[in-house]
Amino acid sequence: MTIITLTTQDGQPVQYKDEIIGQGGMKDVYFSPDRSYVVAFFRDPLDYQGKERLKSIVGSYREGILEREGGEYWKDLFCWPTAVVERDGRIGVVVPVYKPHFFFAHGSVNNDMLGIKGKEKEGKWFASASNRAKFLAPEEKGTWLSHLQICLMISRAVRRLHAAGLAHSDLSYKNVLVDPSSGRACVIDIDGLVVPGKFPPDVVGTPDFIAPEVIATQHLERTDENRKLPSTLTDRHALAVLIYMYLFYRHPLRGGKVHDMDATKDEELAMGTKALFVEHPTDAGNRVNADQLTKAQLPWGDPSRMPYTIAGPLLADLFERAFVTGLHAPHERPTPSEWENALVRTIDMIQPCANGCEMGWYVFDNTTKPKCPYCGTPYRGQLPVLNLYSSRHSGTYMPDNHRVMVWNGQSLFPWHVSRAVFPNEHLSAAQKKRVGYFQLHNGDWYLVNEGMPHMHDVSAKKDVPIGGHVKLTDGSQFLLSREEGGRLVQVQLVNG
Repeated sequence: MTIITLTTQDGQPVQYKDEIIGQGGMKDVYFSPDRSYVVAFFRDPLDYQGKERLKSIVGSYREGILEREGGEYWKDLFCWPTAVVERDGRIGVVVPVYKPHFFFAHGSVNNDMLGIKGKEKEGKWFASASNRAKFLAPEEKGTWLSHLQICLMISRAVRRLHAAGLAHSDLSYKNVLVDPSSGRACVIDIDGLVVPGKFPPDVVGTPDFIAPEVIATQHLERTDENRKLPSTLTDRHALAVLIYMYLFYRHPLRGGKVHDMDATKDEELAMGTKALFVEHPTDAGNRVNADQLTKAQLPWGDPSRMPYTIAGPLLADLFERAFVTGLHAPHERPTPSEWENALVRTIDMIQPCANGCEMGWYVFDNTTKPKCPYCGTPYRGQLPVLNLYSSRHSGTYMPDNHRVMVWNGQSLFPWHVSRAVFPNEHLSAAQKKRVGYFQLHNGDWYLVNEGMPHMHDVSAKKDVPIGGHVKLTDGSQFLLSREEGGRLVQVQLVNG
């Protein structure tokens, strides 16, 4: 095997084996001798703007996101190119190899009938009810909680790109690797990033994820001011579609409505000017025909059985904004930061399924009798719900629209103790440690204080020392911190 040695544009030595190990839509990929990175060469020549884009991506943009404070965090959420090379007139990028958990360890069912063991975990396997049911080994599927965590990671990564003035331009399950078994995600294909006003998009996106306004104007010349091209606003649409598909394993716009007998025209209309949410609250024109679904697609393929509202009120509101008010009004679409915020709070509202079913967890917001929407198993016993309030400048406590559902072994963290702390890339090591946990003992619920020095039982008018515990009773109140932004908890006991 021939080893090729090159020097990157910033003067570093790079080697690769002269054997193509993969081909994407635009590049040929080669392994380094130690398989720690790959070199991916563009098949077609790049123009001046394309070359400058790559220099900026591996240079100033990479440095701004990965090399500054908190950069280590982003190295897990992005597979970011590190250098540019050139050989025989072809431009290439050096990219780290994906982390081991993003490769299938178990493959597909029936002795890996699809031959995917060892291949990267492309999101399409996990965003389709049929693919999950027919092909994936149980160990690869993850739980509904891990899928919520995947959506949180993707939202956070897109939020960081947009904060840097960048748009991905081609967000899809092909360009996001996921690991449902651990709840991790990684955004790939960074070399096509769009810098609005400076570096235009190379592609319009991947079918299923292209925003309606892009499809509706794709017949216009690229120079036409009415032509809509990928941007942060179209990223918002793609992100919403990704989150919907990872939580419900179906597409939000592919329903039963036929717009044109010509398949190509029908597709353009269904995803463009006539795009309509399959679960639109007032327009039933694109409902899914449940009688046309296969057994493998059920129950997830039928929105009437697994509606978007099972994700809880916070995410349901964002889905309505993304696919009802914002579907044809890009500026109305939720931002990545809003998705991130809602996902963090929704994860606090989960309950383990008492039946231990395949999904494992479900969101409960106490507006109904709690039960797992997947297997129908009801919650039994008393369920403590913590309503969070936080102090404001006036010394009063205001509701935070944030609840924590308690389950045996559930933890409290610093972001529950104070509104000033938010679980993201800025957390210190100390802020990642739990400060309390909940325990069910002889039918009663208790909160054990592990790291809240100023915890106070308001109802009993006494402090709760570290190592101490309090019983959760209906209406009881606990002050978790006396600092500005510190949280007051009010307990609500719900009977399952």
